[in-house]
Amino acid sequence: MQLAADGERMIHNGVITLTTDFGITDSYVGTMKGVMLRIAPAARLVDITHAIRPQNVQQAAYILQTFYGYFPPGTIHLVVVDPGVGSQRRAIALSTPEATFVAPDNGVLTYAWRDALDRWGASACAVYELADPRFWLTHVSYTFHGRDIFAPVVAHLAAGASLDALGPRLASIVEAELEQPSVGRTGGLIGRIIHVDHFGNCITNIMPQHLEEARLNDKLSVRIIDQRIMGLQHTFADVPLGALVALIGSSSRLELAVRNGSAAQTLGVGPGDIVRVYGAGTE
Repeated sequence: MQLAADGERMIHNGVITLTTDFGITDSYVGTMKGVMLRIAPAARLVDITHAIRPQNVQQAAYILQTFYGYFPPGTIHLVVVDPGVGSQRRAIALSTPEATFVAPDNGVLTYAWRDALDRWGASACAVYELADPRFWLTHVSYTFHGRDIFAPVVAHLAAGASLDALGPRLASIVEAELEQPSVGRTGGLIGRIIHVDHFGNCITNIMPQHLEEARLNDKLSVRIIDQRIMGLQHTFADVPLGALVALIGSSSRLELAVRNGSAAQTLGVGPGDIVRVYGAGTE
């Protein structure tokens, strides 16, 4: 069980989400599910994605932020994107008044951690190291902690284990270096693409508050590579088929898209590429 912010006991609801970079062509994900179901047979396992780019901690952190708030209180979110598996990196559980997050301590919980601090404050959140081997499998490999540590720990939590039994409480977590938009020397904002989704939409690190702070309104101009997109639209259908469009997407970030097409392919861009935003007539 975990403690809600007001001190009332909140029971884990048995829902466990899974986000990994394991893909679906091997048995890794299925093996983790088997471990969890042997310990907590009533658990409800929800696959978010197993298509995180290998070892891409920042992408996993972003994906986690896009979905966890839509699950009911008491959900456990397991994220295994673990380039440091078998090293001295810690395995941790982050408890907030509404959810528990279990992951390697490598920055993958950065957004969830910052969101929790902003919403509830440090006193309502707790971080524990997964240090007690009683909650692991008997034999722990150096290369598959998802199966041997994370999966059994999550299952024990779902079955009623207490977070403070897992190991010592920690003061903080490792935070990834997540680049924020900056103001250009000639004005406007400079941001980057942080994710390309299944449709080829290019999602940036620029959020509405950044546009407001820079006094950029709907008549802005977006520059990427040698292309310019005029104006901020509400949805894809606001432009003709095949046209580029800039909009604030469902994750509350500036997105570049092509109606019924792929902006990533059309522009030849991907994560890390620079996006510039200017006020109308100020380029």
